[in-house]
Amino acid sequence: MNSYKEIVLRPGKEESLKRFHPWIFSGAIGSKPIGLEEGEVVRVLASDGSSMGVGHYQIGSIAVRMLSFNDEQINEQFYMGRLENAFMIRRELNLIRSDNNTFRLVHGEGDHLPGLIIDIYGNTAVVQAHSVGIHRDIGLITDALNQVMPSGTLKNIFYKSEGTLPYKAGLYPEDRYLSGGEDVSDTAMENGLKFHIDWLKGQKTGFFIDQRENRNLLEQYSKNRTLLNMFCYTGGFSVYALRGGAVKVDSVDSSSKAVSLTGKNVSLNFGDDRRHNSCAADAFKYLKQIKNGEYDLIVLDPPAFAKHRGAVNNALQGYKKLNLSALEKIAPGGIVFTFSCSQVITKEQFRLAVFSAAAISGRKVRILHQLTQPADHPINIYHPEGEYLKGLVLRVD
Repeated sequence: MNSYKEIVLRPGKEESLKRFHPWIFSGAIGSKPIGLEEGEVVRVLASDGSSMGVGHYQIGSIAVRMLSFNDEQINEQFYMGRLENAFMIRRELNLIRSDNNTFRLVHGEGDHLPGLIIDIYGNTAVVQAHSVGIHRDIGLITDALNQVMPSGTLKNIFYKSEGTLPYKAGLYPEDRYLSGGEDVSDTAMENGLKFHIDWLKGQKTGFFIDQRENRNLLEQYSKNRTLLNMFCYTGGFSVYALRGGAVKVDSVDSSSKAVSLTGKNVSLNFGDDRRHNSCAADAFKYLKQIKNGEYDLIVLDPPAFAKHRGAVNNALQGYKKLNLSALEKIAPGGIVFTFSCSQVITKEQFRLAVFSAAAISGRKVRILHQLTQPADHPINIYHPEGEYLKGLVLRVD
């Protein structure tokens, strides 16, 4: 038995843990010890004194993130076991190849490590903590990571948690290299295409790995088409479309830095390709001013319109307005790839917003594909909240 401090739940509040849901909300806690610090590993007891497992304590609506439903020590061996399992799955998925060295190694609850994200870009791992407990354990995690990754494959570990952990007294989650950092290459490969990855200043860990399979699908629709890639960020969809034989690709983002990065990624793969143009512009204004039928392939991949439940209604109106603009403008026989990455928006809500846009447009619209996050962003079946990426591929006549 471990010697961790103990949290006791209110009667009946252990039921979700019996169903292996990894979150304990603050209202479920009956008692906790005085002086318990945020990020400590705690032992969780049901009201009858039976052990429910161990997890990281935190201050907020989610009070404990469960690491194990067994009474075990959370040490380097524990993290090695979890990371070895995660690496084995990515190898089974055939994501580790000579033409692909970009993948997510750890996806939080989906890999039974709540609060932890690890993305691999070539010989660099970008580690991100979404809980104080993971931040406190980062030394154990990096030691385990160095042992799990095959010898010689990991030269740099970059810690990127300034944006995911709030500043608190005594907590300094500054972005920095935990190991390596000299002679770093910021170029990684995805499905035979090269990309500059800006893990130092870019969004999330520097690249949206979760769209890899959807970019691959878009490539198959690109031949002889004219693409508008809205919210292009690093230009992933644009680069795949150019390889797929698109005759014209326009990349648009409100961030001039994103547009510049898109240009670099196009050049990295195709040099000075005259088929590609990019501009920094507001998406809604850009869609309003384009000519009807100017594009027959449109990608709508906006940032999260809703980051909390209070913003859901406004977000749904945003998705409806955005999709209506695309559906009204696209050429007959055109294809729209449309996405929501807002975790609080359900698949049904997103689909209803797109349906509403289609109905207002009066066009004939068919769903060809229903898209989600790839297998290296797994969803713990006991934690449906882990399903966040939703997409539809529409044919518009």
